[in-house]
Amino acid sequence: MAAESKGMRGRQTVRDMVLSMLAVGFVVWIGYLFLPHDANSDPVHVVEYKAAAASAKRAAPYPLLSPDGLSDKWRATSVSYRSADQSNGKGNAWHLGFVTPSGQYAAVEQSDAPRDSLLADKVAGGKPDGASDVAGRTWDRVQGGKARALTAQTGTGTAVLTGTASYEELAELAQALK
Repeated sequence: MAAESKGMRGRQTVRDMVLSMLAVGFVVWIGYLFLPHDANSDPVHVVEYKAAAASAKRAAPYPLLSPDGLSDKWRATSVSYRSADQSNGKGNAWHLGFVTPSGQYAAVEQSDAPRDSLLADKVAGGKPDGASDVAGRTWDRVQGGKARALTAQTGTGTAVLTGTASYEELAELAQALK
């Protein structure tokens, strides 16, 4: 009798486990039906940056650069301005990030922090890589491990156009800066 009881208990345990898995699977399937999922939607969250740029231009102690005239294929994804007392010793810092037409990342980083410290912060392992003349300004090219940059002095500040975008796309961004 004890042997029969052990055999039944083993079958009941497996049966109970299978029933429990079916119940959990059903709940997950119902949840999936009610959650929004659009495979064709664009995951990029576009932000409006022109008002933030106008405000930052009034606050920045250097001539702040913001693009004007970029095509709609350049999608702004992040924007911020932090005064020196908010940026942990990194000076007055302007940031504007984009997804480029080719799907890469490009950003305008501008600060009155020392140029070398700004470059080290924005382009890890950056090494000089020549120069580019864009819109009447000479931009130093910097190639890092994962990113590249164009950099130039802007009054008392330094502008760094950086990201995974090509030098050509960074030059297109530089061309639009006002």
